[in-house]
Amino acid sequence: MQIEQSKLRNIAIIAHVDHGKTTLVDQLFKASGMFRDNQVVEERMMDSIDLERERGITIASKNGSFRYRGHWINIIDTPGHADFGGQVERVLKMADGALLLVDAAEGPMPQTYFVLKKALSLRLPIIVVVNKIDKPAARIDWTVNGVFDLFVRLEAPHEILDFPIIYASGRLGYASEDWHQPGDSMTPLLDMIIRKIPAPAGDPSAPLQILVSSIDYSPYLGRLGIGKITSGVLSTNKEVAVVLRDGRLAPARITKVYRFEGTQKVPVEEAGTGEIVAVAGMDEITVGVTYTDPLDPRPLPPMVIDPPTISMNFIPNDSPFAGREGTYVTSRHLADRLRRETLSDVALLVEELDNRGAGYKVSGRGELHLSILIERMRREGYEFQVTRPQVIFLERDGQTLEPFEELVVDVDEPYMGRVIEMLGVRRGQMLAMQTANGMARLTYKIPTRGLLGFRSEFLTETRGMGIMNYVFYGYEPHVGDIRQRKNGAMVSMMAGTAVAYALFNLQERGRLFIGPGAEVYVGQIVGEHCRDNDLTVNPAKGKKLTNVRAAGSDENIILTPATQLTLEDCIAFINDDELVEITPANIRLRKRAFRP
Repeated sequence: MQIEQSKLRNIAIIAHVDHGKTTLVDQLFKASGMFRDNQVVEERMMDSIDLERERGITIASKNGSFRYRGHWINIIDTPGHADFGGQVERVLKMADGALLLVDAAEGPMPQTYFVLKKALSLRLPIIVVVNKIDKPAARIDWTVNGVFDLFVRLEAPHEILDFPIIYASGRLGYASEDWHQPGDSMTPLLDMIIRKIPAPAGDPSAPLQILVSSIDYSPYLGRLGIGKITSGVLSTNKEVAVVLRDGRLAPARITKVYRFEGTQKVPVEEAGTGEIVAVAGMDEITVGVTYTDPLDPRPLPPMVIDPPTISMNFIPNDSPFAGREGTYVTSRHLADRLRRETLSDVALLVEELDNRGAGYKVSGRGELHLSILIERMRREGYEFQVTRPQVIFLERDGQTLEPFEELVVDVDEPYMGRVIEMLGVRRGQMLAMQTANGMARLTYKIPTRGLLGFRSEFLTETRGMGIMNYVFYGYEPHVGDIRQRKNGAMVSMMAGTAVAYALFNLQERGRLFIGPGAEVYVGQIVGEHCRDNDLTVNPAKGKKLTNVRAAGSDENIILTPATQLTLEDCIAFINDDELVEITPANIRLRKRAFRP
């Protein structure tokens, strides 16, 4: 049964990372009455990927829906980090309006600018939700003024510039049109969605058109294309034509149509114009193709995706420990997995390495974009190596251009001088500085190269209290060399098991990455040297034993705990002559070629 078009609302939730999108969606679901009063409901229902729950960020866009006062409201939860901006660009095609969430204490942030820019380019009506008004540090009027300035800066049309505002606390589950009177439910926001977001346009009697904006997978039906029915009616067993990204027509038959109810997919026989559906019927479906009528094919314009700015080489593991811990270890396994990823992630570009051995050059939006892919592959059982990230340069009119980021840093004032000094070394240019209540907000324009490896150094210098966020700024002239790592590495000259005696003697030479009992091989990086040169060490060297008993007990060996590097830390640490070895069980650092 089709849903009446005038009763449909398709809205996207857009915001900067960690401003409360997924928590607010939970409250909307609960307020709609879709759960029993005694039903146990998990938090952050839309975060279905393990990595999302661990990191507290949305990585992949999700679809859900609920009924409210006779209306069917489709919700599209979008990633907030600019590295996953390719998904934001795609899924906004399904929306007819957007909720822009802004943290009442932090105000508009770099990625707020990014996601709002994408929504305004499609001329979507916006409802501004000032979230987390229950925070003690909330600056509500300041936040609203900042949002208005952002709309003006993005040259929003007049009809969108007069945006409605809702004040909410996703954590406590209330919304209000007046922040002085907080309210006790999400009803004001739900009512505003129905009033301010238009029903989807489109002619139900016209030929079928669906632009695939996202991809899902069913173990029984294979790949599912998710998109909004722009015109026409879709039904099971319907013969359709698929307009591929290169313009070719391919015949297909619809085997299953799913509608989103809550966070689940429910099979239906028929769906009408304006509905967001998941469609099965073609194995090789990709993002950006159009389902249409085979007798009157009308392809929708393809999506325009921002180009990648950073690349890494993914190569098969050839370390002495190769093949010991992974299930998928060959170059063919690597190729199949990466090509499968490009079918659902159009912002990812995979190219075979020419004349440089087996492997693939993988280009994406940023370090986080690529590191999330690496972590997902690692958990799936893949074993491989990656090189240091490289930014992608452009040649235009005989001039070399490189990508720049807009960086916003929030730090306590005592650390401000040191942060300014660090960013100056990395060729950052200050755009603005604000200070209030002992905190400073610095806005910089900085080369993408200057941010590689900066996060860990920044957190160390600010004692873990600093906050940094960045978004793609644009391409500008190359600014020259930027020195990355100051210190050399401690490289193992022997294979074996690390012992406490050897590590005790090495710890005054620098920072160790391994502890006693760890297996090491020749060429593995076991620590960071305190000087700028590499140091060859033997972490498996034991104490020589004699038959002479000491007068007292031997001196106690007290080891400083080894530094546990995350995947992002490892990627940021390596130089051009080094690799990160990725396996399901371990992440190791090594030299490409090493002779002890």
